[in-house]
Amino acid sequence: MASDAATVPDPSFWAGRRVLVTGHTGFKGAWLSLWLLQLGARVTGFARGIPTEPSLYALARVEQEVEHVDGDVRDAGAVTDAVRRAEPEVVLHLAAQPFVRRSFRDPVATYATNVLGTVHVLEAVRQSAGVRVAIIVSSDKCYANREWVWGYREDEPMGGHDPYSSSKGAAELVTAAYRSSFFGVEASARIASARAGNVFGGGDWGEDRLLPDIFRAALSDAPIRIRNPESIRPWQHVLNPLSGYLLLAQRAWEDPALAQGWNFGPVDADARAVGWLVQRLGALWDAPLRWEIDPGPHPHEAAWLKLDSSLARARLGWVPGWDLEAGLRHTVAWYQALREGADVRATTLAQVEAFGQPAA
Repeated sequence: MASDAATVPDPSFWAGRRVLVTGHTGFKGAWLSLWLLQLGARVTGFARGIPTEPSLYALARVEQEVEHVDGDVRDAGAVTDAVRRAEPEVVLHLAAQPFVRRSFRDPVATYATNVLGTVHVLEAVRQSAGVRVAIIVSSDKCYANREWVWGYREDEPMGGHDPYSSSKGAAELVTAAYRSSFFGVEASARIASARAGNVFGGGDWGEDRLLPDIFRAALSDAPIRIRNPESIRPWQHVLNPLSGYLLLAQRAWEDPALAQGWNFGPVDADARAVGWLVQRLGALWDAPLRWEIDPGPHPHEAAWLKLDSSLARARLGWVPGWDLEAGLRHTVAWYQALREGADVRATTLAQVEAFGQPAA
């Protein structure tokens, strides 16, 4: 599927723009930081260390051009100081505890990071005179999941069966409350939230995630352990929602009416079962992949979940730039390049560049 012109961020908007990215050392944060740097933005990153080893952040040498501030979003003073020193015009809040299974092991840290961390970012924005737009990145799991076949719309109830999901629902409620209480006048910052989930792409080594598990196994010639092969997920390449976040920031800069919650999910055809995805990646990888069922026990995970992104398509002009097949092919190519010793930064930036080009 070719990229739509509206999906591609406008370099004239981002060039020279002061941007603060929380969670910039994570998988999504590193891709986003590289894209912003390519667009000419002046990027400050706020995060507590590097969450995985290896990491896209280190391999792609993101730290060479991003001003890194080491800090924890659970520390209100550290967040406020980072915003004060960076003087950002745009804040993109990605820092989170992003793992469902870890949230069962450590619910307190999950709520502290995802809920209080969001409070601290919003409070720092409220105290700053220079922030024009703040995008709070959430998750498709913020919705009260009814296990139905329809996509969730932005006005569906928040909720969550597990600590991670409910923490994201709570963060959305916090964002809405701050927006209505403190950011309701024309001159105030525009506060929007962005909901996406099940993203994949090169450089993800997150725990208990399907595609990182697959590529770890592929690179080490080990069997892949699969938990729930029948579960349906709305898979999409990481550049799809990131393009939505950047487009939303651009549009909200000019139009305060766009300060609300937004879904950035794939088309319905790209909601596929885990088992299908494993088989498709096995066909794309250039060596045999072996997989087996992991008998568990496993904590509860939703069997069916997808988003309705009609609002973003209608009001923002956003469409997913790569369909599932294109995203999988680029991801396989990324890990094969890593295996062959290619320059990771060049490989990653080449895929960012390719995302904005029509399909051949």
